[in-house]
Amino acid sequence: MNMNQQMQKQITLKQRPVGMPKMDDFDFIDTPIGTTSAGEVLIRTAYISVDPYLRGRMQDTKSYIAPFELNKVITSGVIGQVVDSKSESFSKGDVVLGNLGWQEYSVVNEKEIKKIDKNLAPVTANLSIIGMTGLTAYFGLLDIAKPKSGETVVVSGAAGAVGSTVGQIAKIKGTRVIGIAGTDEKCQYLLNELGFDEAINYKKEDVPTALAKACPEGIDIYFDNVGGTISDAVFPLLNKFARIPVCGAISSYNDVEVDMGPRVQTALIKTSALMKGFTLGDYSDRIGEGYSALATWLNEGKLKYEETIVEGFDHVIDAFLDLFKGANLGKQLVKVSDID
Repeated sequence: MNMNQQMQKQITLKQRPVGMPKMDDFDFIDTPIGTTSAGEVLIRTAYISVDPYLRGRMQDTKSYIAPFELNKVITSGVIGQVVDSKSESFSKGDVVLGNLGWQEYSVVNEKEIKKIDKNLAPVTANLSIIGMTGLTAYFGLLDIAKPKSGETVVVSGAAGAVGSTVGQIAKIKGTRVIGIAGTDEKCQYLLNELGFDEAINYKKEDVPTALAKACPEGIDIYFDNVGGTISDAVFPLLNKFARIPVCGAISSYNDVEVDMGPRVQTALIKTSALMKGFTLGDYSDRIGEGYSALATWLNEGKLKYEETIVEGFDHVIDAFLDLFKGANLGKQLVKVSDID
């Protein structure tokens, strides 16, 4: 299949955002699809994952992953279907997962993708509950926080893709779980669908008061997805030997000024608490373990997940910006094309 002359749309980073990203920071450009060489496959994009961590990659700062280059295609988790293959490992029609470009087609080396088993779970689950977000929840909670039955767990960003999975795994481990989210609908979802014990709407309630009421015996584990004033409210309630996996800080990702707040040292010293930042990359040699456990729980009906799917390649940036407005329930995805 010679598609070198055929054109496709692609999204590049035009300029580094200041504060909240805006449409002008990105470019939609037309570019040739290209052709495959030995060991390569041509993939038609089906689903694109948009995630809060991508905001950090738009800054030119040192981090755990290199920043995006200006005028180059943005990349994230992508599920697609092989439409042409010069690889012995992949055939036309295979559904695959990789860190691919925000574009309608990708020509990639066979080593950059992995095959998805369509029978194990719905394919999009590989970008959510049994993908990066589910695995982040699994290792952050179980490896750092090590929950014990009867403990009290608080999760911020609890209706997001990571937070909702954390709360459910915490329930599997026999803990009492309090979720913090931003709408009444999300709070009802946590309580009625996911089995959380309490839910706090941070936009309506005074978080310190609500947390103190919901956690009369203090907090043993705080899974932090947001940082900011919500996390500040947790520190006075920490129990001895509390554990705090620090997964995200979405409250400050678009701040232009330095994010300032109460100092945590005294609270940590008083309680001998552990506060540890992490990324999924820390567990690259254990991905198989996490994938297996999550898939088992999913098939046993112990895990549920939601996806917010926006349709159309032209809406990738809209879906990304929605993350910072709290518009999504569960994993935010963009559907670009159907899988045959």
